[in-house]
Amino acid sequence: MVVLRELIGDTLRTHRVRRGMTLREVSAKARVSLGYISEVERGQKEPSSELLAALCDALEVSLARVLRDVSVQLELAEQLATLVPDDAAKLSVPVSVG
Repeated sequence: MVVLRELIGDTLRTHRVRRGMTLREVSAKARVSLGYISEVERGQKEPSSELLAALCDALEVSLARVLRDVSVQLELAEQLATLVPDDAAKLSVPVSVG
């Protein structure tokens, strides 16, 4: 089963790493606790629309871009889920931003 919050977290982490930013830097810019951002990135917390917007602003990436990236990953994950379960377990959905 695809968990949307995990795809959102993976996408946010990918954007953060590509920008060369630390969790601490994003936390300061977004005015959100470092621990909470870490939980979002690990897919343990689902961000509200307001939090997602704040994180996008801190990462200097549009909300539309993040949602588009998540949508692509969701589509790939759903396609993988239609494979034979043993085959799907061997594959991973890469988070490719760029």
